[in-house]
Amino acid sequence: MNNKKLLVLAGDGIGPECVQQALRVVDWFGRNRSLAFDIEEDLVGGAAYDVHGTSLADTTMQKAVDADAILFGSVGGPKWDGVPRDLRPENGLLRLRKRLDLFANLRPATVFPALAEASSLKTELVSGLDIMIIRELTGGVYFGEPKEITTLPDGSKRAVDSQIYTTREIARTARVAFDLARQRGNKVCSVEKSNVMETGVLWREVVSEIHRDEYPDINLSHMLADACAMQLLRAPKQFEIIVTDNLFGDMLSDEAAMLTGSIGMLPSASLGAPDAQGRRPALYEPCHGSAPDIAGQGIANPLAEILSFAMLLRYSFDLVGEAVLIETAVERVLDAGLRTGDIMQPGKTKVSTGAMGDAVLAQLDALAA
Repeated sequence: MNNKKLLVLAGDGIGPECVQQALRVVDWFGRNRSLAFDIEEDLVGGAAYDVHGTSLADTTMQKAVDADAILFGSVGGPKWDGVPRDLRPENGLLRLRKRLDLFANLRPATVFPALAEASSLKTELVSGLDIMIIRELTGGVYFGEPKEITTLPDGSKRAVDSQIYTTREIARTARVAFDLARQRGNKVCSVEKSNVMETGVLWREVVSEIHRDEYPDINLSHMLADACAMQLLRAPKQFEIIVTDNLFGDMLSDEAAMLTGSIGMLPSASLGAPDAQGRRPALYEPCHGSAPDIAGQGIANPLAEILSFAMLLRYSFDLVGEAVLIETAVERVLDAGLRTGDIMQPGKTKVSTGAMGDAVLAQLDALAA
């Protein structure tokens, strides 16, 4: 592990303060588990724009290509609202996804027992919830061309966003979902809008073919995206793994995140295809945004960032035991009643970003004793 390269891109808003707490956990493993990384930190998003005039410098992109994994914070904020679209903070993240071909986004929606009552749904609907949403990340409407706003002869305007998918893009995403299903209950729900969209027709067709030819042992169902949104609120525990396209994955994963009580609790992984040596590009980030309104106040929730590092250990280095150790430490901290503001409940103890990091490290020490 000593030669594994970890690129850290903290970004903007609460990104740096959350990443700081995750790096304390990285350091803990170096001191207590001989699990060390070659760590390099760099700029992305608005922080990069302020220095380089672009949201991701070419030198940083090369570091990302060379890294074994990327630990990412968050990007964006009102400071850069007037920046041209192709230079805006969010474009740095989109460029990373596209250049590294990080086509599969894994977003878990897991309810820790101590936070079941924090959900906006009834406790019995979410208690024990553990959904994984696999979102195709490098195709679809966010990247399709043409993408433009044109002025018509009468002076009005027309906007075009193109939803485009190929067999290859759908098939490789489906395989990620099916492979993961073999570890999580053998159940996949594929989601699209085949009733009104040609991309949805192709999505259903390709997923069905991959299932028939390669994964007949998996229980596959299909659901329209609007029906899935309703069912996530009606009976979310019916789902194990949801696989869907870029646009619907963006929406449904945010909806599923709120079932857990706070988007500030949820990590994510964005994975590329493994090479001949089994090495795959990967980026790990919390699902929450940059939250500029609370940045620098020491009140942000660092747990999603810390859990993103746990996903990094699991999916990039197959260190499942170490990942479980972090997840158990986080669960114990919550069981002890410690809360940042976003997950605060009556009768619990409100703590700062740093104090939450302290508590996770203390639990790691206890678990390792």
